[in-house]
Parts: sequence; C-alpha cells; structure tokens
Amino acid sequence: MWYVIQVKTGNEEEISTQCSRIVDPAVLEKSFIPYCEQMKKYHGEWHKEKKVLFPGYVFLVSGDKDRLFLELKKVTGLTKLLGTGQEVVPLTLPEIEFLQRFGKEDQIVEMSKGIIENDRVTITSGPLKGNEALIKKIDRHKRRAYLEIEMFGRKVETQVGVEIVKKRE
Repeated sequence: MWYVIQVKTGNEEEISTQCSRIVDPAVLEKSFIPYCEQMKKYHGEWHKEKKVLFPGYVFLVSGDKDRLFLELKKVTGLTKLLGTGQEVVPLTLPEIEFLQRFGKEDQIVEMSKGIIENDRVTITSGPLKGNEALIKKIDRHKRRAYLEIEMFGRKVETQVGVEIVKKRE
C-alpha cells in the first residue's frame, strides 16, 4: 500500500532520506517524492528543472500500516500521516495508478507538448496527453499547466511543465 506523510514544505528530501535510513526496511519498501519537469528562464535562456509535484508531501510504500506508524515516530520533522484522523488511510488504487502512469517508474512527470486551437488545449505528447481535463489553466509565458487532481481524498492543485508549440484561432 502507498501512504502519504505531510511534512514542512521544503523538507521533503530530508524527511524522505530519514525515512529510508531510520525506518526498518522490513516495514518500508520505498520512500519517494514525485517530481515534475518545468522550464525556467534565467541568463536569457530556458533551463529544464525538477520541481516537487506535491510540495509538503512524502510518499511511502509499505505492507504493514501499524508497524509503519510506529517506526515513523523515530523520524523528526514529519507533520502527520494523512488519514481520517483516527486511522492512516492508504492511497486508493486509482490514485496509485494515476501516479504510476503520470510519473512512471522514477516518479518524474516529464514536460508535455501541445497546441491551442480555438481556445481548446490539445496535448500532443507527454504525460498530459489524454489528461487534458485535469488542466485548469495554462501559462504559456512560464510554460506551465495548472492542474486540479483528486488526491489524498480531496482536490489538490499542482503545476507541471507544458510547451505550447502552436496556437491557432
């Protein structure tokens, strides 16, 4: 099962590393942070950068929820395990499948490419292809797509990189 812990934004790497180091490997299969590629312009040129897809969250894969919960008490800096308040709730199968499809094995959402025709976005390549319905807004200048995704049992907003190669009216 996949679980999510909430951490202070900016501390995702540190907490993920701590989890991998401190938590018993018999309990924790994997600790990871989903990333996305985004373009950023500096020194007059565009550069591809890796950004945290869900700031403030670290993902854990474990088959033993109760032991994981106990082991995580050794980790300093984590805010809380996401759940209903009384119980830690794993991600749903559709959420896991979405993350696997979107970020693939290494959990990095690559840049997508698309066109805009008559104010309609069509993604021609990349992880957003076929997921156009998730796009709430596109900032062509910053080369970003703003998404609204059903995750952690609620709607979550995030950004991914997108290159609009053509716009036609």
